[in-house]
Order: sequence, then C-alpha cells, then structure tokens
Amino acid sequence: MARYEFRLPDVGEGVVEAELAAWHVKPGDQVKEDQMLVDIMTDKATLEITSPVAGVVVRITGNPGEMLAVGSVLVEFELAGGAEEKSAAAAPAAPAAPVSAPPSAASPTLLAAPATRARAKDLGIALDQVPGTGPDGRITDHDLDSFIARNTSAPGAKPQGQKRDGVTETKIIGLRRKIAEKMEDAYRRIPHITYVEEFDLTELEGLRRELNEERVEPQPKLTLLPFFMRALAVLQPEFPFVNARYDDQAGILHAFDAVHIGIATQTPDGLMVPVVRHVEALDLWECARELSRVTAAANNGTATREELSGSTITITSLGALGGIATTPIINAPEVAIIGPNKLVDRLVLQNGQIVTRTLMNLSSSFDHRIVDGHDVARFIQRMRALIERPARLFMDRH
Repeated sequence: MARYEFRLPDVGEGVVEAELAAWHVKPGDQVKEDQMLVDIMTDKATLEITSPVAGVVVRITGNPGEMLAVGSVLVEFELAGGAEEKSAAAAPAAPAAPVSAPPSAASPTLLAAPATRARAKDLGIALDQVPGTGPDGRITDHDLDSFIARNTSAPGAKPQGQKRDGVTETKIIGLRRKIAEKMEDAYRRIPHITYVEEFDLTELEGLRRELNEERVEPQPKLTLLPFFMRALAVLQPEFPFVNARYDDQAGILHAFDAVHIGIATQTPDGLMVPVVRHVEALDLWECARELSRVTAAANNGTATREELSGSTITITSLGALGGIATTPIINAPEVAIIGPNKLVDRLVLQNGQIVTRTLMNLSSSFDHRIVDGHDVARFIQRMRALIERPARLFMDRH
C-alpha cells in the first residue's frame, strides 16, 4: 500500500496559516476523491478542503481551534492499487470552496456551520435526518432543537419533569472566536459613549407604507434601514468626523467623504458586517436593493472580501426583537454605530390631545476619544429631525 501526504494548500491572498475549524474525517475512514475533509478558517473566509485522492485516512494533523501553516501535512492517506508513494506538494492542491457554497447535484453536501456539525455529532444526531430551514437548506442550531423537540426519543432529548444537572462545554473556535476577539478588543480599547433617544416615526411609517404600496417590480420592499442609511449620507457633510475610522496606533483620524455603511447581520455562521458602498450616491430604492443583496450574500456564504470590509460607519438592528434600548459596540476602527430598536404604538399627549404615535428608541455608541458628548447629542438630534420629517431626506443638500 502506498502512502500519500496531503498538505494544507495555498488558498492565496497572502494567507500563511489557517485555523482548523472542524474535521469531517478521522483515522480509519475510507474516503472518496472530492469528499470533504476539513473546514478551515483564514482571516478572509471559511473554506472547505476536499480530498484529492481516494483512500484510507491514516493520520490527521491538529485539533479544531489550532493553527496550521500552509504546506504542513494535513492528512496522510493509504492508497489502494499499488500507486507510487507521493506527496501533495507535487500534486494539485485540493479545491477550497466557501463552506456555505451550494452543493452540486452530482455530489450533494449537507450544509451546516462547523459548530452545528460538532453539536450534532456530540448529540449523536445524523444531520441527514434533520430538515434544514436556512439558506439553501442549511441546517442551523434551531433546526437541531426542533428535531429534538419533535423526536423525544432522539439523542439529546431531555425527559420532562426531571431535574437537569448536565453541563455542556463548547470550545470557542473559528468565526465565533474571531468575533469574540474583535468585540473584546473594541470594548477594551475604545471608551464608548452611548446615547439613546426616542424618535417619532409616525410620518416615516406612513410614507414607507405608501411607497411600498406604489412600488413596481423590480423595486424592492422598503424597510426602515434605507431611511436611516439616507439620513447618514445627508448628515455626512455636517458631521464628517462621525463617518470616520480612527487609527489609534498612528494617532490619525481618517474622515471619509464616501459613506460606506456596514450592516451588522446575523448569519448561520455568526455575526458578519457586509457593506453597502457609496450610499451618498444611492437613492432610497437603490439603498434597499444593495442592502438586500449584500445581507443575502453574507447569509448564504457568497459575500466577497470586498463586500465584508471597508465600512466607515455601521448600523445594527434586531428588528422586531430590538427591545427598548441596546448598548452597541463600535465596529473598530470606526468611531460610531447606530442601532434602531423596535417600533411601538403609544398613546401620547400632543397639543392637549391624546393621540396614538409610532415611536422607536434609537441607540448609538461613539468613540469618546474622537466625538465629544455635545457633538453626539447634536448628531442624533439632527438625525431625529430628518427621520421625524422624512421629506427633508430628499431635499437638495447643497
């Protein structure tokens, strides 16, 4: 039997090492050519590495969460058929594809994040038994929970009416670890000032409903976010230091004329921030279209590196789950982030009359090294004036 050493391929873009996210094989497994071996994560993307040969896995290198240098032996195979012993260094590298790329018809692949696969394995649940409700049939943690709830005899199902004393330990690796490190670094290095203000969205909601009723294909349906995107673009000339990135190592603030808005997006693989570029040049419908396009790309795993970087200010919204207020963490090295919360109808006293108004709290955080409290208040109050009188969003700014 010949041996074959498959080395971690060069995935390009200057990547010299990658984090092992999840193994899909173990020593002793018989694998086919192009069968998925391992998920790896670089600073750019999460990738699937597939096998360039058919054979038996003799050895795998590293555990999930460990870093491996490009060119290191990843998997050692035992080949059948008397083939000459060789090394992957002289053979074509196995293809690397986005983890969430849709499977081909000829070789179906169950879509699931590495953490979801690991959880299913720990619970003893075969993923091919779990209906996926995510993009392209991706199996999510919610799908696992639903499967367990429907199948009380399934592994992991908890008997009702009994005490539960178990503790589940999950190693934080891959994208979740990178998110944790980025959040920790931002919170530790940036002195945040958080400001919450109540906005009256009655007029804006009326306008939004009218525009949606009158829209024609292929115009997208308008949510609230395009209006806030438009407001940020309108305010940029007056508050250039808010649409900015701060290099605290060099002590330089880069204030941008272009408004590139990051949209904090929850995806099956974790939090991502796809970017809508040059919002200052987009109308309301174009904002909505680009917003839909980049968030969909982030959700289905097709977003490019350019679509996930370069934002100058970020919007984060939990939609109907937005609660009363949040304390958003700045997407460093930016200096500001705004977070619309949920809409509520309330009875308020207006001109001596009790009327129903549609209200929403807007949460925001700023880098206090750059933006003073007085300027924070001015910026949010100017935004409030635009949002509460939405016609001003479309008036000539010159």
